[in-house]
Amino acid sequence: MSGAISVPDVVAVVDEGLGNSSYLVDLGDGSALVVDPVRDADGYLAEADRRGLRITRSAETHLHADFVSGSRELAARGARVIAARSAGLEHPHHGLEGGEELDMGGLTLVALATPGHTPEHLAYLLRDGQRPLALFSGGSLLVGAVARTDLISAERTEELARLLWRSIQDQLLSLPDEVPVHPTHGAGSFCSVAPGGERVTTIGRERSSNPLLAAPDEDAFVARLLAGFGTFPPYFLELREVNRRGPDVYGERPSLSQLGVSTVTGLVAQGTVVVDVRGVEAFAAGHMPGSLSIPLRPQFASWLGWLVGRDQDIVFVLDADQNRAELVRQCLAIGYERLAGELAGGIDSWRSKGNPVATMSLVLPDEAIGTVVDVRQRNEFSAGHVPGAVSMELGDTAEQLSTLPAGPLTVMCGHGERAMSAASILAAEGRTDVSVLLGGPADVVAARHQRLAV
Repeated sequence: MSGAISVPDVVAVVDEGLGNSSYLVDLGDGSALVVDPVRDADGYLAEADRRGLRITRSAETHLHADFVSGSRELAARGARVIAARSAGLEHPHHGLEGGEELDMGGLTLVALATPGHTPEHLAYLLRDGQRPLALFSGGSLLVGAVARTDLISAERTEELARLLWRSIQDQLLSLPDEVPVHPTHGAGSFCSVAPGGERVTTIGRERSSNPLLAAPDEDAFVARLLAGFGTFPPYFLELREVNRRGPDVYGERPSLSQLGVSTVTGLVAQGTVVVDVRGVEAFAAGHMPGSLSIPLRPQFASWLGWLVGRDQDIVFVLDADQNRAELVRQCLAIGYERLAGELAGGIDSWRSKGNPVATMSLVLPDEAIGTVVDVRQRNEFSAGHVPGAVSMELGDTAEQLSTLPAGPLTVMCGHGERAMSAASILAAEGRTDVSVLLGGPADVVAARHQRLAV
């Protein structure tokens, strides 16, 4: 088959922090399909309303490890959930197996069994008659990559990698080159093997340029794929089961409770974690001793899920102008629901009661002293780092404390946010000789070169 394909109107809803895309598809009859929705349904509902559409179906390509599915939220508003029968969902849904088809009001949705990223994985091909219009590939074929196969268990990683090769070769690359491909995982997702900026591709483009698909055979593909795996947040091991059972339906997003200083003091004494989401400079200028710095930004949820357990109660410290609704949205997106509230009045109210306030030293790129500790991911470190720096991923900070040398430490990442998170962990464990570098490796190298040139 050749020639351009007329595709339905597909609206991507991108979570930049988690690196994922979900899709609202106009089916042409006044109804809409959503593929792999995130927990917060507001964006889909608003877009559908703007277009005069009614969301009637919500399709899941797989049991997600990195975010809580929004299908139950959409089902509470009248949508029908579609998922793999083998996923074993414990909430109402229409279960499909590979090869089965569903009428979409004139169009047809075909389930393609594509195990690999997960055992139950389905991709969905939208057809007009026999004419393919769009492929929603979920976690199988991505832009210039494929999704990782090590999120189920170490024992099944190679088995799933081999299944993924066969899924792509047999089910996806048999489609015409012109078919648009809409993956769920993309740039910034820990489910993706390779980074990249684009989020939509075509079968032909991936056939000709995807470096993993250029492998000459299955064994070579598996070897290349497994060599590209990095670490991932521990909450990934919990959300598949949350999504299988069915997450709680919120409807309207909850708000943070306002907690007085004495209440927060009591909660901390009982083991509640204090997460300070203010910027790096604000945290450095003054914070609650022992609090964990995770600045509120698009990547906040990923690092919360890496550094704090889902079973821990959390109190937040914010600045007055920070977005509380966005903070709650990101927490709920990854299944963090034990939100005790926020410190009313912020750090000023804490200080006004005569409580101790800790500070953190900030240094410029030409001021790094002692051992430089680079807390970026190992692949980032390998791509370029400050000579003599020690590599320690942020997620490993608590476990690697004893390996760090005595004496002053300058903690760095790419800009300062991850470095401050690591430094706050070190400070909570008693290290008093820690500084945070404002900048990244290129800034340090440039500063050193400038110093030598003077």
